[in-house]
Amino acid sequence: MMSENGQTEQQSRAGDRRQWASKTEYILVVAGNVVGLGNVWRFPYLCYKYGGGAFLVPYGLLAVVCGIPLFLLETSSGQYTQEGFITCWRKLCPLAQGIGYGHFVIKLYAFSYIIVEVWALFSLMFSFRSQLPWASCDNTWNTANCVGLQMLNSSSPNVTANQTMLTNTTSAAVEFWERRLLAMSGGIEELGSVRWELALCLLVCWMFCYFSIWKGVRSSGKVAYFTATFPYVLLLILLIRGLTLPGASEGIYFYLYPDLKRLANLEVWIEAGSQICFSYSVAVGTLGVLGSYNRHNNNCYKDCFWLCLLNSGTSFVAGFVVFSVLGFMAQKQGVGVDAVVESGPGLAFITYPQATAMMPLPQFWTVCFFLMLILLTVDTHFVIVESFITSVSDLFPKLFHKPGRREIFVLLICLFFYLTHLTLVTEGGIYIFELIDYYGCTRACHYFMALSQCLALAWGFGADRVINIIEDMTGQRPSIFFKLCWKYIIPLLSLISFILYLVNFTHLRINNWYLYPDWAYALGWTMTLSSLTMVPLWAAGQMCLTSGTFRQRLSILCRPAEDPAWQRRKMGEDRTTVEL
Repeated sequence: MMSENGQTEQQSRAGDRRQWASKTEYILVVAGNVVGLGNVWRFPYLCYKYGGGAFLVPYGLLAVVCGIPLFLLETSSGQYTQEGFITCWRKLCPLAQGIGYGHFVIKLYAFSYIIVEVWALFSLMFSFRSQLPWASCDNTWNTANCVGLQMLNSSSPNVTANQTMLTNTTSAAVEFWERRLLAMSGGIEELGSVRWELALCLLVCWMFCYFSIWKGVRSSGKVAYFTATFPYVLLLILLIRGLTLPGASEGIYFYLYPDLKRLANLEVWIEAGSQICFSYSVAVGTLGVLGSYNRHNNNCYKDCFWLCLLNSGTSFVAGFVVFSVLGFMAQKQGVGVDAVVESGPGLAFITYPQATAMMPLPQFWTVCFFLMLILLTVDTHFVIVESFITSVSDLFPKLFHKPGRREIFVLLICLFFYLTHLTLVTEGGIYIFELIDYYGCTRACHYFMALSQCLALAWGFGADRVINIIEDMTGQRPSIFFKLCWKYIIPLLSLISFILYLVNFTHLRINNWYLYPDWAYALGWTMTLSSLTMVPLWAAGQMCLTSGTFRQRLSILCRPAEDPAWQRRKMGEDRTTVEL
């Protein structure tokens, strides 16, 4: 029986951990986290590239058998344990706590995504100029090979001569991106100096992040009322404008025209699965942390379906926003839509701004677009930092679960990473960011973590126990379909995807011509392995430190070490009632 001091300490610890002020705040923060850049700059491009409307078949199927079950598994485990992504494993399967440390490492690399917010903020400031800098070649950074929008416009009287002159030239948008915004050096070996304008933008972004999370979920929940909803207003504005542009139907045709033959290509299914992991934010620990701030009887089962539907629906609508504008741009230039299609930063900072510059009132549409990008990035970034802070605080509750300690800890983290990320705003910063993105936050990490989570929870902790826990918390019992997904389908698909990724792996290149030096590739693989190896190293260490036979040690380490916080509170209330 627990001692009075121990019981008091545990109840005090549970009380120090705040919860969402309302269900609405939880929904908004999770929605803001899962609806991000992947919905806008990755899904539409994948849909176009891998069969148009036919891509929705593998995407929808994998969303049902992988995305939704993993989303439910993570949010319910967080709600059950009421802990961060490291300490939650003590109450589920202590042998698998290495998964939490793997998430910890991945979060360190994921912090670098703030640079996208920096680029968007920098571009937003230029969007208020009477002459948009990516529309003309009259700027100090432009070269003799620069081509402005007037030359690209097919309505120009000398269109044939214009198309001939475009050989060995670069657009004004590309030169703004490479020579003004990034000021790209020749490679990662030439970092150059810190760009003071980008450094100031980086400071603003980290300050906003600090004041969004410094009070925990109480402050981030309030911020989400704006940052999670206003992007939808901007998305709707851009959608209406895009659909009314000439050439929009041509772009939408390219987006959705079904090529059923592509379904026989294994790469299409791999990319669909990768997009599910990326846009649903599964297998990175974030969902569990956000769920841990719920009351233990919150209906996470119902939330899961609505949030996943919102995510996929946003991706689908974003495709119309993007491709309607690309169709307009292609018509203005007299080329096919496939000639202007881009994904990632190329879409966000070159192609789309160039397209908005062709519209009437270009400043308004450009401001709307970059403001939407900033808000989409802000949500995702401060949730990443919040989940990191929460998990470290739960790991050392006596140190951080005291008044004023959290604010200081958050300040130190933000200050440290601001100074660290100054390397990303140097002239060679883009090479560092691409290296971190390609190796540190690679899809191999998603596949391996998804596989490990399902093995630990569905096999170690027990799929039936997970289903019973969800029923106990929500009053609704998940169907046996989820059990099959957790035990067999997701582990099998994750393992196959992980193996295929390694077999078909290719080294990172920038603009299809720049190859990193060997030491950079070695550093990249070190980043990948630094998160993956946490899982087997922790398990091996615990097996060595635990006494007994192999079977006994395995049995002990797969058994929860302690009850979750809400159960301890409930036990304390029951004991108080008995004593009275």
